[in-house]
Amino acid sequence: MESKIDKTIEYYGIKKKEILDFVNTHNNLTIEQIIESGEALGVLEYKITALEIAKEN
Repeated sequence: MESKIDKTIEYYGIKKKEILDFVNTHNNLTIEQIIESGEALGVLEYKITALEIAKEN
């Protein structure tokens, strides 16, 4: 059975992929959209890293 941490990591991974796909498929993004996407990716990476550390402990 998958733990809650594993499910959450998977969920954040999906959200990360959605943001990357959005940025990579649109060639007319505004600077604000690029910055917001980058910030969102940074937050997701931080959360994923924290969850992976918690999973190890």
